[in-house]
Amino acid sequence: MDTLDRPNARAPRVTAAMVAERAGVSTATVSLVANGKTRGRVSEDNISRVRQAISELGYVVDGIGSSLAKGVSSIVILVAPDISNPFFAKVIAGVRESLGASYQLLLSVTDAGEFPQAEDVRKLMALRPAGLLVDAPNAGFLDELSAAGPLVLLDAPGLEGYAASVNLDVAHGARELAAHLADSGHTRAAYIDSVTGTATFDVRRNAFLEEARARGISVPPDCTMSTTIDVGAAAEAFARAWPEWQRSGVTAVVCGTDTHAYGVLQEARVAGVRIPQELAVAGFDDLPYSATSNPGLTSVHLPGMPLGRKAGQQLRALMEGLELEEPHVTLDSSLVVRGSTG
Repeated sequence: MDTLDRPNARAPRVTAAMVAERAGVSTATVSLVANGKTRGRVSEDNISRVRQAISELGYVVDGIGSSLAKGVSSIVILVAPDISNPFFAKVIAGVRESLGASYQLLLSVTDAGEFPQAEDVRKLMALRPAGLLVDAPNAGFLDELSAAGPLVLLDAPGLEGYAASVNLDVAHGARELAAHLADSGHTRAAYIDSVTGTATFDVRRNAFLEEARARGISVPPDCTMSTTIDVGAAAEAFARAWPEWQRSGVTAVVCGTDTHAYGVLQEARVAGVRIPQELAVAGFDDLPYSATSNPGLTSVHLPGMPLGRKAGQQLRALMEGLELEEPHVTLDSSLVVRGSTG
């Protein structure tokens, strides 16, 4: 049986040399045509013949390979912990929009609940990326990474000394949430956190707990827990804890992400707990579903897409050799009150 007749046979890779032979020109001419650099250098006749050969053979320019030969690629690496959180989809969309077609975005991600390892990212650096974005890092990771070249940090409070950064003022929204619950009459609350252990979760938790304490809301140690950013995991954890929390007088549960809060709402319905009459529930992120859930979820709005867009803009400026007018940018957060807290 001929190779072309075999199922799943891989067609040979079309090279610039094959295009050159078909068009009757040099490989240098093929390169000029394929990369749009023909003005004043290639005749219209040769341009036409090369384009026809490219079309007939299905030639695709190896952009990554040619850029590597020059010492740097058009790849941008985005390092993110646990993209099981839907919030990251908005961040990624913002980054992609700001980078445009000139760069290819490569994601370096971990399993749920795990933080990226510097060693793994360093292996990707062999691709000679044009730039690096790191979302929600911690100091230990950045110390070990020691990345050279353009670098921008996202949602990395307290780590501005390492590189240019775009942060979220999550503490402001956390304090607003504590004030809202206090004004609603709550005096005892529980907190469900993420196991990821990144700085942004520390900031939102600590800011909420500090403001809650100042406003007369008690959050005892036995009323706190951590799970992966997963609806099912949060639901199971809440189901185990709720009987004791209820006996101790808990009337509000604050979650480190909306995803955790969805799990609490789900399990509360199963247990027949009335929301918000018996239990108020709130989260962080303000994901799209939070406005349409039943009841709507009170959440601290974090501008994910603007975060990604601004970080991409900052990185692109650095990659193009420009000096940043504002190396450290902070985007506002705000509380969106809905039916889950009454």
